[in-house]
Amino acid sequence: MYTLEQLQEGIIYLIDKPLDWTSFDVVNKIKWRIKRHFNVKKIKVGHAGTLDPKATGLLIVCVGKYTKKIQEIQNATKVYTGTIKLGVQTPSYDSETNEINPKDYSYLNKLSINDATKSFIGLQINQTPPLYSALKKEGKRYYEIARKGESIDISARKINIYDFTITEIQLPFIKFKVHCSKGTYIRSLAHDFGNLLGCGGYLTELHREKIGDFDVENANNLILVKEDYFS
Repeated sequence: MYTLEQLQEGIIYLIDKPLDWTSFDVVNKIKWRIKRHFNVKKIKVGHAGTLDPKATGLLIVCVGKYTKKIQEIQNATKVYTGTIKLGVQTPSYDSETNEINPKDYSYLNKLSINDATKSFIGLQINQTPPLYSALKKEGKRYYEIARKGESIDISARKINIYDFTITEIQLPFIKFKVHCSKGTYIRSLAHDFGNLLGCGGYLTELHREKIGDFDVENANNLILVKEDYFS
């Protein structure tokens, strides 16, 4: 679809990331395919905003000179849909780790669950990123430290939740849609939301719908399997 010269000048790929792939897996796959197809040793490839392995949806991959656009794209707002399981937690705030701290959630109802979203919407809030994340401290990623059982002080950072809507309630599961700023961890939002409700909660599913004006509806997942994509 593209020549090597076009790729070097700059291309943006919209990828619908599959479950259990890391963002770096996708970048490395694309880089490998380009290098093999064109028989080149180097090509710049990077992603504009990490998606966790247990998340699916829009991942923007920049190639060639368009890697300079990564920071600009990362600064855009994001839209996600997903599912939270209430009444239990996990250390990673998602399904990567085992459930802990089961609590009763039978007192919850539609009104209390929907009212709880209002505490997150509109104002700039402080959010603590999960320990199981790709953030770094002293050159080590948080998840590497976590998997060794070591503790770490994590600083909260300011984020914005522009909209947080509950779309379905089938306790203990609730489905949601959220529009948020750069740097928001939806896993942390799920964790904090469960704590606010008094029963705990963790993220079981996450799908990124949009980054700025880029939409997952326009994304391609064939690049992960088609050998002739660059022909």
